Amino acid sequence: MEQKRILIADDEEDIVTTLQFTLEKEGYQCLTAYDGKEALDKAKGENPDLIILDIMMPKMNGYKVSRLLKFDIKYREIPIIMLTARTQEIDKNIGKETGADEYVTKPFEMEDLVQLIAKYLVKKEPKEKKDANLHIQS
Repeated sequence: MEQKRILIADDEEDIVTTLQFTLEKEGYQCLTAYDGKEALDKAKGENPDLIILDIMMPKMNGYKVSRLLKFDIKYREIPIIMLTARTQEIDKNIGKETGADEYVTKPFEMEDLVQLIAKYLVKKEPKEKKDANLHIQS
């Protein structure tokens, strides 16, 4: 089974390191970015399976990164989890409007975030394969 790739974009090195360590233990491959422009470039260059995106970053904020990816047909299917210290309802609404699939506020429970990631990255067996297995068993 191919390893799922997650792009972690946050300007706080401690958060990136902690997320990377935890997610790699869970079997994911991690890519990292420390500003919005780097996040956008890596997302387009690497086409990860999921993006964890901070909002307040240098060079380009997470809202803009999300919007640019979600309004591009090549990248719109990549799930984006915004992970941010911005807790106000208006911030959450802007996150949804710019395409975030989930909005998680800091501080957060690592176990909850890992479960949320797994929800988006669950590998579904193709229907044809299931049908083939049924025929073999009969």
